[in-house]
Amino acid sequence: MLGFQFSKFDPRANGQSRFEQLLNLFMQLLTYTSGDVGEALQWLNELDRQYELTNQEYGIGDFIDELKDKGYITDDNERGEIKITPKTEQGIRKRSLEEIFGKLKKTKQGDHDTKKPGLGDEVSPETRPFQFGDMLEQIDFTESIRNAQINHGLDAFTMQEDDLQIRETDFKSQTSTVLMIDISHSMILYGEDRITPAKKVAMALSELITTKYPKDTLDIVVFGNDAWPVEIKDLPYLQVGPYHTNTVAGLELALDILRRRKNPNKQIFMITDGKPTCLKIGKRYYKNSFGLDRKVTTRCMNLAAQCKKLKIPITTFMIASDPYLQRFVQEFTETNNGKAFFASLDRLGAFIFKDFESGKRKTVY
Repeated sequence: MLGFQFSKFDPRANGQSRFEQLLNLFMQLLTYTSGDVGEALQWLNELDRQYELTNQEYGIGDFIDELKDKGYITDDNERGEIKITPKTEQGIRKRSLEEIFGKLKKTKQGDHDTKKPGLGDEVSPETRPFQFGDMLEQIDFTESIRNAQINHGLDAFTMQEDDLQIRETDFKSQTSTVLMIDISHSMILYGEDRITPAKKVAMALSELITTKYPKDTLDIVVFGNDAWPVEIKDLPYLQVGPYHTNTVAGLELALDILRRRKNPNKQIFMITDGKPTCLKIGKRYYKNSFGLDRKVTTRCMNLAAQCKKLKIPITTFMIASDPYLQRFVQEFTETNNGKAFFASLDRLGAFIFKDFESGKRKTVY
């Protein structure tokens, strides 16, 4: 006769196996180590030593073997090291989405804000009474029949105009987005890691767009002394460099990308923590880290105005609290007629997702 098998309760497990617990932690560590498996495993060993994450039956060696068996990591024989697989890259993006967007849903942040509903492709849970001009396909017949039965009884079925209920729909616009990420050296200065939250937001946003809004486009642009595009799959490996902040190069590349996109709605999100300090003039770099340089800021303002003419709003997420930098961002935003958020690192994801999601809904008459 089979009975019940009891085991010691572990409040940290949440019903997960030992492998799943370690995998969640390993994915987080990979984000901090920019995809370096060896360094992430060293950190995991240190955490295991300090917090006893494993036991006599299941150790870190078993976890590494299971990672290989399940296709999360693989041996790179040419370089003699272990690397992550595309499966892990996507897993990191999914976890970033759950970590950032999941919290927003629980706290009611990042909702789909719409002032007026219209005809579109997203059904609203709300209904309203029929009005002259409403289309036949908007009628909710279930609610309408229910009203008719309540108002006129069941013996002789009658339906009048007052019984009709309309279920509204919202239109989700197609959008082309360029996300600019500052990778200058200041993103890790003063003992604060600012690049990891920026990477997490970029990975979560990319996973949201590719899964929920497949008709949208998202391009990632990083900028330091120069600017260049990166693929979504490369986001976990993103690192800061010994760079100045060439905001102009980033905006020029973003503008060039959006000119080639055919979606009618275009926008730029820019995550930065510092002032623009660099320009490239021909083959020479013009740099000035001491205050706001008029030559650099003027070029930034000109690009902001150019984007405004092309109806491309720029939303700046400033991870800094210096008053003179905030004044520059405000002037830059006014020139573009865009938006600016002075975001703390823990609220960066909330701001970006709320702004992106609110822009997805347009009123259609």
